[in-house]
Amino acid sequence: MTILLEHADFYVINKPAGIGMHQEGEEPGLVRVLSERLNEPLYPVHRLDKMTTGALLLARNPDANRLLSAQFAERTTRKCYLALSDRKPLKKQGLIKGGMEKSRNGSWKLTRDTRYLAVTRFVSTSLAPGLRGFVLQPQTGRTHQLRVALKSIGCPIIGDVRYGGTVAERGYLHAWKLAFDCQGERIEVTAPATEGELFVQWYAALAQWGKSCK
Repeated sequence: MTILLEHADFYVINKPAGIGMHQEGEEPGLVRVLSERLNEPLYPVHRLDKMTTGALLLARNPDANRLLSAQFAERTTRKCYLALSDRKPLKKQGLIKGGMEKSRNGSWKLTRDTRYLAVTRFVSTSLAPGLRGFVLQPQTGRTHQLRVALKSIGCPIIGDVRYGGTVAERGYLHAWKLAFDCQGERIEVTAPATEGELFVQWYAALAQWGKSCK
């Protein structure tokens, strides 16, 4: 868990794959592990799925947690994710919009009911035959939103077997960029995607292409 940015009020870390935010059975969660390692209480401002790597914001005190969490609730933060799929999308860019509804066995699905609206802006590019890269900008913060969004356009994420992705050593979804405000300053953090064979091979090309995506 590399610390990307240390501040008096927060840490931004590069979350590894395969660890959940909180304890699951006898497996300790990320918050507990990192709190013990740093010998201080930490407060997760937002969450990343167990399979997802990348920029994760953790407050160091309750006041900072309250102020930073409010920005996520008010949608004033900016988040960009990278994803890889080995399928061809129904459309190459645009908005994926719909309601989120619980499905079976802990999964979610996209519906036409907009009471629990999920909105994702995305662009994609071909990296190689049978490999497509995505830059995803969630406008809302629903559970499994990006995973369901890509499944809905025929491009489940590689390694995301829950949503029909090809089996791989990890789920290829990465929280790449995170921007938020703190004490009147705009903070922008980039987390390199270096975990997983395909990200090791294609991250530099995907990041260079993604610079043009707003």
